[in-house]
Order: sequence, then C-alpha cells, then structure tokens
Amino acid sequence: MMYKKILTFSFDDGVTQDIRFIELLDKYGLKCTFNLNSDKLGADETLVINNQPVSHKKVLSEQVKDIYKNHEVASHTLTHPFLTTLEPSEVTRQVECDRQKLSELVGYEVVGFAYPGGGVNFNENVAHTIKTTTGVKYARTIVPSNNFDLPDDMFTFSPTASFCKDFEEVKSLSQKFLNLNTDEVKLLYLWGHSYELDINDGWKKAEEIFRMLSGREDILYCTNTEAFSYLKKIR
Repeated sequence: MMYKKILTFSFDDGVTQDIRFIELLDKYGLKCTFNLNSDKLGADETLVINNQPVSHKKVLSEQVKDIYKNHEVASHTLTHPFLTTLEPSEVTRQVECDRQKLSELVGYEVVGFAYPGGGVNFNENVAHTIKTTTGVKYARTIVPSNNFDLPDDMFTFSPTASFCKDFEEVKSLSQKFLNLNTDEVKLLYLWGHSYELDINDGWKKAEEIFRMLSGREDILYCTNTEAFSYLKKIR
C-alpha cells in the first residue's frame, strides 16, 4: 500500500517513564524511536520542572532490549553534552561509541541520532562531523517546523513539534494532519521526553492525542528509521 501520511515519535533520555509511555503506544498501535545515553543508563537523577521535582531515573542497561523491543533505539551521545562546545574528535567519540554500545545492547545496528541539550544544540560543523565520521544515518534537532514537510537534510532535520510543550498546539496539528487530503507524502514527527508527562495531567492529555491519531488506514505508523526507509523507497 502507498501511504501519503506518516506518523512517528522520537523521545529522549531513556528514562523509566518510557515504560509507561510504551504501554500507551502499544495500546494504540503507535511507534516511537527512543534516544538513549549509554553511559547514563541506570543513573538515578531528579529534575525540577515548574518548581516540581520530576524523576529523571534512567532504565538499566540490561533492561534496554526488552523495554524497547517493539520500537527503535537510537543514539543520544554517551553523556548528553552540548556538542557545539566539543572538538570534532570528541563529537565523534560521544556519538559513535554510544551508537556501538547501544547496538550491542539491542542486537541490531543503531543508525539514528537526536542532538542532546536545549536551545541551539547543533551547528553545521557538528552535523558534518556526525555525517562523515559515524555510522549515523539521520539526526534530529529540536527546532520545530510546525508543518508536515519531508526533511531536506537528514542530519539537521526539524521535527513537526514538541509533543509535551503545548498539548493544545499538538492536538491542533494532529487534527490538521488527520484532515489532510494530499497527493504528496506528509510526515507528522513529534518529539519529547516521557518524564514531562508526569506534570500538568500529561499522561491523560497524551492518551487523548494517541486515541485521536490511532486506527487510521491511511497513516503509516512507524519508527524513525522505518519512516525514512519508506521515504527513500518511494522517492
């Protein structure tokens, strides 16, 4: 079947809330790519969001293969540094060593990547280094496109939106995506962190959006690599 609409998710950091998030994804037949820091697996950390402590505990390395078995694991660097502050050799080490360690954990070659850190977390030099010195095949930024256009550059591509930042905006974008009547292939790509769902009724709002997006015969529900493999095949 030729799909004109593709839906995929990309969630970062490999936190224990991913387990609950995956239960929701599986319930609604949705797919996600999870970007992990292999040297931080098992770390017990806490973040403060809007003056509220939120667990940022990472899954254990021995749990990775089982937890993410129905989805995809991708690289997020070894230790989550700002890559724009590093020498090219360290960028390569952070990305490639993480990719190789994760590949060993999951039993398949990890080829995806998401830039770590907020704000401007990448530049042309960093993207070029990753493209030319690692086994990464695609790299996601956090710069929202707010549209459904296909990526021009696979190493600096923009997601449609952050899933957890503004649920009303995501709901609106999702409805526009569902209503699309297009002859061109369109992509709804949503990124985030599952720990963000622990505040402001995030889990309830996430399930509402999942329910809205699920069960459509005209949508290809897939991981990031599956999405880009499909686009490569039909282009």
